[in-house]
Amino acid sequence: MKDIFKNKVVIVTGASSGIGEATAREFAANGSKVMLAARSENRLANIVSEIKSGGYEAAYLKTDVSIEEDCRNLVQKTVEKYGTVNILINNAGLSMRASFNQVNLGVLKTLMDVNFWGTVYCTRYALPYLVANKGSLVGVSSIAGFHGLPGRTGYSASKFAIHGFLETIRIENLKNGLHVMIIFPGFTSSEIRKHALIADGTEQGESPREEGKLMSPEYVAKWVLKGIKKKKRNKILTWEGRFTALFQRIVPDLVDWVYYIEMSQEPDSPIK
Repeated sequence: MKDIFKNKVVIVTGASSGIGEATAREFAANGSKVMLAARSENRLANIVSEIKSGGYEAAYLKTDVSIEEDCRNLVQKTVEKYGTVNILINNAGLSMRASFNQVNLGVLKTLMDVNFWGTVYCTRYALPYLVANKGSLVGVSSIAGFHGLPGRTGYSASKFAIHGFLETIRIENLKNGLHVMIIFPGFTSSEIRKHALIADGTEQGESPREEGKLMSPEYVAKWVLKGIKKKKRNKILTWEGRFTALFQRIVPDLVDWVYYIEMSQEPDSPIK
C-alpha cells in the first residue's frame, strides 16, 4: 500500500489516542504526509515526534472539531504546509452512558457538536481539495450508526446523523470521482469509554468493558487504509455489526432485545 499512499496528504481528527492515533501512524508508515488533530496538544506533540523519529512525515495542530473556525484553520494550515488534502479521516468523537430520562440534554448537544458537527465542519473546508484530487472522505462510525443502543441516545443519534450526511455527500459527488467511506469498527480498545459522559455531563472515568479483550486500534487502522485502497463504500469490521445491519431489516424487535440485554448487563448499567 506504500505506493498508493506515498506522499498523500492526510488529515486525521481525534488523533491523540485510540483509532485516530493508530490510523495516523499507519498512514505515516505508508509514506503519507499526516496532519494530526485533537485537543490534547502534548500528546499530539509526542506522537508526531515518534513518527518523525522513524523517518516519516507528520505534523499536528491543536483542534477542537466542535468549533467551526478550528476546523477551517486545520484545513488551511494543512494546505499551507503540504499543498493540498487527499484524504480526510473524521474520527474525533465522544460517547455517553446514561438513560435518556435522566441525562442532562446538554450531554446530547455536546455529542452532536463533536461527533456530527465536527464531521460537517472538517468536511466542508476539506471538500474542495478532496474533490480536486479525487480523494477519499472517511467517517469512523459504529454499530450505533445502524441500530440505536440503549444508554447511548446521543451517541447513536450522532452516528446516524454522520451516516446520513456522508451518504448524501457521496451522492452529490457521484460525477466528481470523490470516494466516501463509512467504517464501522466493533467495540475497540481506546479511551472513548473513559471519557464517555454520564447523566450529569461528567466523564465516567472507568470503562465498563474489559478493554484488553476488545478490537485493537491498530487492526481498525489497517482496515481504514485497506478500505480506501479498495474504494469501499461501507466497511463493517465485526460479525456482530454485519448481523445487526442484516437482522434489523428482518427481525428488528429481536435486535432491540439483544442490545437491551447486552447493555443492561454492563457494570453499573443505566439500563435496568
